[in-house]
Amino acid sequence: MISRAERTAFSDWAWTIDRWLLAGIGLLIVAGLVFAMAGSPPVAERLHLPTFHFVNRQVAYLLPALAVMIGTSFLSPRHVRRAALILFAVSLALVIATLFFGQEVKGAKRWIFGIQPSEFLKPAFVVVVAWAFSEGARRKDVPGNWIALLLFPLTVIPLILQPDFGQTMLLSLVWAALFFMAGLHWIWVAGLGGLGSAAVLLAYRFAPHVRARIDGFLDPPPPMGGVPSASYFQSEVALESFTAGSWFGKGPGEGTVKRILPDSHTDFIFAVIGEEFGVIVCIALALVFAFIVVRGLLSAARNEDPFCRFATAGLVMLFGLQSCINMAVNVHLMPAKGMTLPFVSYGGSSLISLSLGMGFLLAVTRKRPRTRVLTQVAASGEPIPAAA
Repeated sequence: MISRAERTAFSDWAWTIDRWLLAGIGLLIVAGLVFAMAGSPPVAERLHLPTFHFVNRQVAYLLPALAVMIGTSFLSPRHVRRAALILFAVSLALVIATLFFGQEVKGAKRWIFGIQPSEFLKPAFVVVVAWAFSEGARRKDVPGNWIALLLFPLTVIPLILQPDFGQTMLLSLVWAALFFMAGLHWIWVAGLGGLGSAAVLLAYRFAPHVRARIDGFLDPPPPMGGVPSASYFQSEVALESFTAGSWFGKGPGEGTVKRILPDSHTDFIFAVIGEEFGVIVCIALALVFAFIVVRGLLSAARNEDPFCRFATAGLVMLFGLQSCINMAVNVHLMPAKGMTLPFVSYGGSSLISLSLGMGFLLAVTRKRPRTRVLTQVAASGEPIPAAA
């Protein structure tokens, strides 16, 4: 046991970190490795790669990801803001660069220098917007809401141009939720809802791949005729896997869906879990995601620091919504979005960016005595809240 009398950086971290939150994240990471061994070997064999190629790469990505998450969790709220601002500027610049120099994959330019910058843009955007909203709530001379309002189109327009409508929708939902937390008027709610609906209609009208996915979801081809689209085929096969696996699954390695689905190790790993491990394991996995989200939201509600409150809520909503979207696609409740299941799906950029976001979350949810909070506020030159 670490003594409370030891005033080192590690002892402070160990006594102030949210251990239940850390345990939930750790459980997802371990589960992700187990499920990767179930879903990725057939994909590697189809690509004429070694059987455990993707498993080995996932382990290799996991080492820097853990270092990033633990290292980031040591940061103070002030350093979290600074790190997020730098990351936001760099990621946004790389996202814009992908429009001109990026590698085109499946009709979209999202990759450059071997990474997907939009994955790192997500947690940075949430923290920067949370900073803007918190400053607007704390100081009347700072137009925080207007800054957050301007940051939104600055961020989502390059994503739309890639095009990446899945990430755009995810960031829009989190941004709207934070804007609602900041106390926007109901007129704003109606206006933003109208803009969102108009954006979906425009995407359906002018983006052929978006129209194809929505049409395939709403009006699938008849059983004996028509050629199903790739996204509809994967969603339909994924849905059938849960029926085949029933409550307890066929057993590890006994599934057949992973030999058919091209993305069984990424977007549709949840379907592989359903077939081989059963619906009960899928429910347990969903409960772990729910636990992390609820734990984070309760921590945000108790936090007296405005920035930590907004950042905690935004980061867990980002995490939870991405999880819900992926699982909804797997059970055919939404059109395919190309979004990974956090810490479970294969992906280097996704794993490291999620670890960074969870590192930010662990940093802003650390227990800080009120006297220390007031000391940090006074040292920053900001006015001390009247409630103090």
